[in-house]
Amino acid sequence: MEVLGVGGRWRYCTLKQDITRVITTIEEEKHPNVVFRLFLTWTYSNVNAHVANRNPKKRTEMTQLDGITKPKTKRSKRFLESRAPKLSEDGKSAMIMKGGNTSQTVTQALKDIYSLKKPNAVLYKKKNITRPFEDSTSLEFFSKKTDCSLFLFGSHNKKRPNNLIFGRLFDFHVLDMIELGIEKYVSLSEIKASKCPEGTKPMLVFAGEAFDLDSEHKRLKSLLIDFFRGPTVSAVRLAGLEHVLHFTALDGKIFMRSYRCLLKKSGCRTPRIELEEIGPSFDFVLRRTHLASDDLYKLAHRQPKALKPKKKKNISHNVFGTKFGRVHMQKQDLSKLQTRKMKGLRKRKGEVVTEEQDGQEPKVAKVES
Repeated sequence: MEVLGVGGRWRYCTLKQDITRVITTIEEEKHPNVVFRLFLTWTYSNVNAHVANRNPKKRTEMTQLDGITKPKTKRSKRFLESRAPKLSEDGKSAMIMKGGNTSQTVTQALKDIYSLKKPNAVLYKKKNITRPFEDSTSLEFFSKKTDCSLFLFGSHNKKRPNNLIFGRLFDFHVLDMIELGIEKYVSLSEIKASKCPEGTKPMLVFAGEAFDLDSEHKRLKSLLIDFFRGPTVSAVRLAGLEHVLHFTALDGKIFMRSYRCLLKKSGCRTPRIELEEIGPSFDFVLRRTHLASDDLYKLAHRQPKALKPKKKKNISHNVFGTKFGRVHMQKQDLSKLQTRKMKGLRKRKGEVVTEEQDGQEPKVAKVES
């Protein structure tokens, strides 16, 4: 490689250190030729790339700088494959954390909601000094670390006491956040009743016109369904329907109640159902909201083409989900239709009538008196 040195002399640089020394010398002397300095910088970058290609360790560092992480072990490869995009995504997990200032009510409420969300939840016991409505970078960092798309943040201050923030993320960025204030709270331990087993998929019931009319309550309903619905299952047995979460919107407040469904004997096949409150019980008031735009919300709900059901011809469904199919057939000749062979259906010899006798009157058999 031929490089013009300082003072008009020619130098032959074969190593990266020589080019570095030449550039340092020119910068110290403030060489006026800008084109020459750019040429040296370009040569330096080419030598750097050549050395990186020859040195595998340097090549690995450069790929990490470019944002490409290549697995070095089979375990890391399996981990990256589990985080890769899929057609059918895994169940959504939630991270539950508390802020810098919390009260005993908020701490116990986070633990109770964590017990409802188990095992698809991560509970952070240490305090996290952050404000989600002002800066959500820390939430996005923890979301990417634990692979959680839902979060619950608890805080307490004089302006907003006993505060809970429900939120969800899309592509590791905050999509929706809704702030709820706790006005009345009854914990799980205060209600003496048998609880549902861990991991029970709850039934969600929403009552109130606000969930159908108000835009913020509509988004809150969608967020609560996303948070508490649990994993997607193909079939449900009757004995597994034992946990009910009831949400009521009335007079600007949201009431959350948790019940256990008891199946009693009724004397017939269908059992008699009774509800027993097991806790926790919340009286919420709606505070601040951070809602995604319509375009971003629509993008988050987009499904891949492979999951969209293909339209089938001549098949329809009624209101109750009954499937109807239409079959197109050619016109059939019923005279050649195969029927059951019975003695009563056989033709007798006496019943054969010729074409000449078709116009005559039928003969009447004589009966002796």
